[in-house]
Amino acid sequence: MKTSDAAGGGGASAGMRALRGLGVSPGIAVGPAHIVESGAVRVPEYPIAPDAVEAEVARFAEAASKARRQIRKLKSKALVLPESASEEIGILLDAHLAMLTNSRLTRGVERRVREERLNAEAAVQAEINTIAQTFAAMDDTYLAARVGDVREVGRRLIRNLMRHEYQAFAVLPLGTVILAEELTPADTALLDPRRVAGFATVLGGAEGHTAIMARSLGLPAVLGVAGLLSGVKNGTRVIVDGVQGRVVIDPDAATLAEYEAMRSAREREREKLKGLKRLPAVTRDGTPVTLHANLELPRDLDNALENGAQGIGLLRTEFLFMNRDDLPDEDEQYDVLRAIVEGMGGRTVTARTMDVGGEKLAGWMAGRYGEPANPALGLRAVRLGLREPKLLEAQLAAMLRAGAHGPLRILLPMICSVAEVQKVRETLGTVARRLRRRGVPIADPLPPVGVMVEVPGAALSADALAYAADFFAIGTNDLTQYTLAIDRGDEQVASLYDPLHPAVLRLIQFTVEAALRARIPVSVCGEIAGDPRYSALLLGLGVRELSMAPMSIPVVKRRIRGLDLIEAGRRARVIMDQSDSGRIAALLDDFNATA
Repeated sequence: MKTSDAAGGGGASAGMRALRGLGVSPGIAVGPAHIVESGAVRVPEYPIAPDAVEAEVARFAEAASKARRQIRKLKSKALVLPESASEEIGILLDAHLAMLTNSRLTRGVERRVREERLNAEAAVQAEINTIAQTFAAMDDTYLAARVGDVREVGRRLIRNLMRHEYQAFAVLPLGTVILAEELTPADTALLDPRRVAGFATVLGGAEGHTAIMARSLGLPAVLGVAGLLSGVKNGTRVIVDGVQGRVVIDPDAATLAEYEAMRSAREREREKLKGLKRLPAVTRDGTPVTLHANLELPRDLDNALENGAQGIGLLRTEFLFMNRDDLPDEDEQYDVLRAIVEGMGGRTVTARTMDVGGEKLAGWMAGRYGEPANPALGLRAVRLGLREPKLLEAQLAAMLRAGAHGPLRILLPMICSVAEVQKVRETLGTVARRLRRRGVPIADPLPPVGVMVEVPGAALSADALAYAADFFAIGTNDLTQYTLAIDRGDEQVASLYDPLHPAVLRLIQFTVEAALRARIPVSVCGEIAGDPRYSALLLGLGVRELSMAPMSIPVVKRRIRGLDLIEAGRRARVIMDQSDSGRIAALLDDFNATA
């Protein structure tokens, strides 16, 4: 590399600077810089007259209402993102919405306006600071990590109160490189990969939501770049190297040519991968592997087929319930599911029943469930469906009807016991009989019912669940988080999130072996399914079905076609004898480098 880590020198242009940071999303972006201002505003503070207090409370209420509308609109925009990115930002924005709805924050602001007669902007700032200090002082990493979310919601409220418009990214020139002190996950969700080439920031870490979003969007990104904004102007040519963690400001001709060559090589590599679409996913010794796509929205269907998906291994149905003031009825759900089933042209669609909490649903359930202390462990998914039979029955009826148009499987999330599976099967039978009496065409025979193995309790009960379910789908993202008690979006503990931890691998192994003994299919549909680094290990453990983001299918297929399954099995057995995740990672990476 001909760039230096200081300005000038070695034939470089006088303004060239090469800076170091954390490469959090691979790829190379070259384009004109767009500088994002920090967004900090001076918050006014002044007393409110006694007879103007209620008007000031109303002004705050309108700002909060506007903030909720903005976040719901942002969630709608985020639905077009790749499935993992959409899920990531959706969880975060749901938390922001909760802070704006009869929360400690909103109640605290109203109290300060009424009792202290503070203007709304100052009341928001004071309450945000108090909450942040309280959270930061607690011996609880989860709450401490929410400080950034609280401050972001506060900034949104203050902008609305002061009528400061948010800086939009939609009008940027094609190929723009974003440079900022910080980009929040909500900011990142607004970046259109067709228009923005990549980004770099002064702040941020490798395991935060922004980094995860960048990887999901496929945008080259470097975070934690000291001195990034010093002296740089809008329009200056910038290189963001997400592989090596470098940002080059105003590169000279030789450096630019070198990076352009590297970028062209990556493009040629992508074109080669496209040639794998029509080739089977078969190991060198002839073992076939089924590659399915995870689907977030119906509009992702074409992308799945273009990348060679053999079916839909995980259709998340939450999009039908979110960002609306009512609940979808059976017919609406049926119409959407039927279009997806027919669009797959005879390939199997695995539809997961909704995996949300009651506090996030509108219509007749509004206000029925308060915000849980920990949404991940609260009333959600199949627990909510069994508590609210009308929700579950409508969804099962829609799935049964859609199954008349092509192969469909039903997947149950957050299952912990055989009893839960049996109750859903009973409900499914009841709904099927009702539809038959009405003369409505449904799947015949009834669709297979599977279990999403994503909590340790389900993995440890896999032998029993295997005889209650028709198939397993292992959700390694949640399984890893629940097993290790780690929120990967919490930057303070995200580095501990490790799918190669011996405990996680043993739960995966236990689940796979239980499925094989019961002769039912088992798939993996977490992020590791779409990462070729893990392909040999998963196949060596006995997995023959993987489901992933559509764009990951070609690179995983290439890895599978280069694998010898017997050798992969031997290495997997060696790995499962280890008790140290560092040793496990070394053994896996060594195998990948040589086999």
